[in-house]
Amino acid sequence: MRYKHVGNAGIDISALAVGTWAIGGQQWGDVNEKDSIDAIRAMIDGGVNLVDTAPIYGNGHSEEVVGKALENGYREKVFLATKFSISNDENGAVINNGSYENAIWECEQSLKRLNTDHIDIYIMHWPDPATPVEVTMKALADLKKSGKIRFIGVSNFDRNLIEEAQKVVRIDFLQPPYSMVEESQKELLAWCETQGIGTMTYGSLGAGILTGAIRELPDWDENDFRYTFYDYFKNPKFSKIMELLKVMDKIAQVRNKPLAQIAINWSTQKSYVSTAICGVRDPQQAYENCATFDWELTGEEMELIDSEIERLQMN
Repeated sequence: MRYKHVGNAGIDISALAVGTWAIGGQQWGDVNEKDSIDAIRAMIDGGVNLVDTAPIYGNGHSEEVVGKALENGYREKVFLATKFSISNDENGAVINNGSYENAIWECEQSLKRLNTDHIDIYIMHWPDPATPVEVTMKALADLKKSGKIRFIGVSNFDRNLIEEAQKVVRIDFLQPPYSMVEESQKELLAWCETQGIGTMTYGSLGAGILTGAIRELPDWDENDFRYTFYDYFKNPKFSKIMELLKVMDKIAQVRNKPLAQIAINWSTQKSYVSTAICGVRDPQQAYENCATFDWELTGEEMELIDSEIERLQMN
């Protein structure tokens, strides 16, 4: 496993983080709880020291599973990250609440579900247009003073909003999307590197399309959430990604490595990426993810991929 130092937080985190969205079961189908627990522990045994979750993942179920996985001494081996502000109402609609009171209340609920006395990295999941950012940050500052959280993070924030937040409290982490097929946040990531802000990128495998598992244009139900969240599965982007996969296939053949490991290595070998969050549902996935760090892409291979992304005008 490789580790990177995060300046503001003053800690070393693994280049790979455990992602638990799918473990929540919501939108991803049935998930076996024992497999999930074994998968999380396998990642930790493989050197991963950061676990990321959120209450909206399965309406709290993901946090509960993570709490169970971190029993028997595993809690002491990791930095635990969870989020607040986004939840589902009784009809399943997503609501955003960044109020002072809600931030405090959600933290208490997460602590119970995670069965822990503190959260290492507490992240505002999405900006709340209805609440001034300084109000939310005041809540996080108070939670930090109380010892319930150690570090403060934001997700899906732009630079201006981060700078506004930092007038109230130091921001230690940003969690943005980033992958070969999603580089819209590249400049922001590079800026964070200069500011000592750690970056926890999500979507490293492009919702699975960078694993090579999907080679034909999908014919899913038009309401499939993957159409809502991503533009990868419809043309023109789908065709561009298929061209990119051909370059990845050549590297995979020469190196005898799976495409997923190429995609993860590409992200984590960028200096401005502190860690890449990767979902895991069973121990086999965990072993394959951790094996990514048994090798590295060469500078020439990185340049080959970068030039193809630029040629295709992927982002």
